Amino acid sequence: MDDTAKYLIHADITADGVVERSDVVGAIFGQTEGLLGDDLDLRDLQQSSKVGRIDVHIESEHGQSFGTITIASSLDKVETAILAASLETIERVGPCRASVSIASIEDVRAAKRREVVDRAKDLLSSSFDDSVMTSQEILDEVRQSIRVEDITEYEGFPAGPNVTDSDAIIVVEGRADVLTLLRYGIKNAIAVEGTNVPDTVADLTQERTTTAFLDADRGGDLILKELDQVGDIDYVAVAPRGTSVEDLSRDEVMASLRQKRRFERFESDGTVMAATDGSTLPAPETESETVPHPMKPSGEADRDEPERESEDSESGRVGEADAPEEPDSTDEIDTSTADSESTADDSESDVAEHVDERDASETVAEPRAEREPMTLRGHAKAVIDGKTDTVRLLDDDFGVLADAPADEAFATIEDSATVPHAVVIDGSLSQRILDVSAQRGVEQIIAREEGEFVKKPTTVRIITADDLLNE
Repeated sequence: MDDTAKYLIHADITADGVVERSDVVGAIFGQTEGLLGDDLDLRDLQQSSKVGRIDVHIESEHGQSFGTITIASSLDKVETAILAASLETIERVGPCRASVSIASIEDVRAAKRREVVDRAKDLLSSSFDDSVMTSQEILDEVRQSIRVEDITEYEGFPAGPNVTDSDAIIVVEGRADVLTLLRYGIKNAIAVEGTNVPDTVADLTQERTTTAFLDADRGGDLILKELDQVGDIDYVAVAPRGTSVEDLSRDEVMASLRQKRRFERFESDGTVMAATDGSTLPAPETESETVPHPMKPSGEADRDEPERESEDSESGRVGEADAPEEPDSTDEIDTSTADSESTADDSESDVAEHVDERDASETVAEPRAEREPMTLRGHAKAVIDGKTDTVRLLDDDFGVLADAPADEAFATIEDSATVPHAVVIDGSLSQRILDVSAQRGVEQIIAREEGEFVKKPTTVRIITADDLLNE
């Protein structure tokens, strides 16, 4: 369309026969030539750029042709209307009878004005920030930036400023994890920057009380295995399933560190944070033993706390878990770089942290009870190794949604009220079962063996029992 056009002439055309675009254009020029005089001759108007090119879209069906004609005009209203009316005098296109009718004459400037108004509305609603920060929000943001800027390097690796002097360290995966812990006042973290644990970090774990705080994924599992081989780990803490350490809130960070487990128990349980079966570390069982906190010097963490008696013990409560303390204000809360902060603000922050810990220490441990396997490996052993000839549907927490005969797997998956997270089947995985699983949104399938597949959906992870159980 000509950028200088003021109007668009829209016309409909029909012909009793099969015609092409060139036939229609020829008919327009041929049958309007001389009709309106020299001043409104279509060829002259095009040469002087007062009329744009003629756009024709024509289709043929069942021996008839129909389509549209669009002509851009920079003439005034009267001249444009006359030119449009002249198109309706066309009676033939090529050898076929035809008729042309004007559908509309569009004012291009009006359309542009509508676009301007619509765009202005969008800009008005999205481009102006009406939010106003309060004084407290401004102070909090500046203080947080000071804490984040405290990140340092320990022999070339991202670390908190207290790593050099602290008796305890927290080993994390990357720089973003160190920044997250710094944001919450934890300044003794160091990053390995990948799954290959450097000698610097390995040597540091030999000298300090070490907690590995890792993501619940395959990368975290690989780091933990290598730390076990080249370093000395005392405790293991894991981010909640489906999250990374760098994405956690303050409460989630503190909860994960409180739920850390001694590495010996973690290893002896045979638990893997993110095995190929997609399972994750189960919630740690509460104990009555005192566990040194990863953010406290080992000498302080090992002090015995007085035993607490529970009034409800006779009614079935097992006891209360000792929660590790939060970092003390002299070790973990940085005051050396926050000269602009008031003493009252620091004290208030410390009190809030200890209140959180008190609340956590009063949490009552639930009694242990016999329950179903909590990992995919456990379910696979029960269903496939047990030769049950059944299919089992599992939810996101690897709880059992349904059990059914293996030959009813298709209907069981299709009719499940809750979309299964994983399917364990004692039998061969067929294309039909794989397709219905992909349609329902199943993420993992564990089968005795794979069948012949024409296609494999990328959204479903397929694992054979041999691969899973013989790792």
